[in-house]
Amino acid sequence: MKRILLKISGEAFSSNEEAIDIRNAKKVAEFIAHFYTQGYEIAIVLGGWNIYRGSKLIAWGLKASDSHSMSMLSTVFNAVTLKNTLQDIWMSAVVLDALHVEFLESYTSEKWKNYLKQGNIVICSSGIGNPFFTTDTTGVLRALELECEIVVKLTKVDGVYDKDPIKYSDAIYYSEISCDDFLQRNLQVFDATGIILARDNKLPLYISKIGDIEAFTSILLGKKAWTKIF
Repeated sequence: MKRILLKISGEAFSSNEEAIDIRNAKKVAEFIAHFYTQGYEIAIVLGGWNIYRGSKLIAWGLKASDSHSMSMLSTVFNAVTLKNTLQDIWMSAVVLDALHVEFLESYTSEKWKNYLKQGNIVICSSGIGNPFFTTDTTGVLRALELECEIVVKLTKVDGVYDKDPIKYSDAIYYSEISCDDFLQRNLQVFDATGIILARDNKLPLYISKIGDIEAFTSILLGKKAWTKIF
């Protein structure tokens, strides 16, 4: 396995005190660097919910397309933060943006492939650049464009459960689950559109906890690796 795509939830950057806590951002960077130095090509798609959650404002009457666009912009904050924290530990990183934000490079798949081949960690911001598509779906789409072997979503929980294990102590854990079963059970840890896209293209998905080096190593070695969605 050589090229992987990481979908990293925005919550990985936040704390109880700050939407972006630089201490947590540095932990994310160190986690990525651990595997980058082992020779993996790493592409990254970031979420932005630590900064902006649009669901409440949509419920209160904000136009849905505007709310989604605002959510995409919040991924830019996380992407630039991650680029800087990676560069601080001497990792080569670049941000490619789908909304053509002026101070960032615009995204194309060929540009991303070239940066990966040159040894850069490449971070995607602004999702796919269109409202109504989540960053989970973006992760699957970019992985297919870049011919990545797997997508790993790194989040605050260590796999797929039937409900939020942080809130419910009786949550049932799945070590692996098919895409069809995932959809039928209406599980929430990964967007349904992304699941369908992965299923139809036979792209394996994994859910693991951010910062858990042992679990992520297991995924890369093809061993027991928390939850696999296939």
